[in-house]
Amino acid sequence: MKIKWSPEFAYAIGLIVTDGNLSPDGRHIIFTSKDLELAVHFKKCLNLQNIIGKKSNGSQKEKKYFVVQFGDVNFYKFLVIIGLMPNKTKIIGSIKIPKKYFFDFLRGNLDGDGSFYSYWDPRWKSSFMFYTTFVSASKNYIDWLRESIKRFLKIKGHITPDGRGSTYQLKYAKSESLKLLPKIYYDNIVICLSRKRLKIEKALKMESKKL
Repeated sequence: MKIKWSPEFAYAIGLIVTDGNLSPDGRHIIFTSKDLELAVHFKKCLNLQNIIGKKSNGSQKEKKYFVVQFGDVNFYKFLVIIGLMPNKTKIIGSIKIPKKYFFDFLRGNLDGDGSFYSYWDPRWKSSFMFYTTFVSASKNYIDWLRESIKRFLKIKGHITPDGRGSTYQLKYAKSESLKLLPKIYYDNIVICLSRKRLKIEKALKMESKKL
């Protein structure tokens, strides 16, 4: 694999950070997603020819996940150098991303483990709210992500643990999301999870009609 930074390469790194796994063998990288579109994007961004496999999570409902697995020692070593490691879930920290491609990387994070939701607040007349959220089981990583975004956009967000304390959510409310989202989706052809972008665009159109 050719290791060269580009918007697509940075996006793939974002997907690996959220939904990827480095095997302890020092060679294999595994990407798993419930979205076939993300698996296809992942292959395309890294120019992989591997097939997309399937697996279930073992539950009675048999949720299906799509898997891309490949071996590349040099790429594996590169990932370790920039901050990844096996069993990274709770221990991952900062990632070395060129400033030029940070928001492509962030879009991969959003598509992997992030979310966007909107609602009408019943407490206030015509109050349309929305949040952009990033999730991680590593407090060090979510702190680094928050500080990186703050450095670029001067927005703070806020971090909250889930009820069990097993994951942390970095949330941006509407005013800060309006600064963040245009940077993540900076043109109409950036590679991304289409259903998530459509949801975001719908909310932004709703907001613009109020202005």
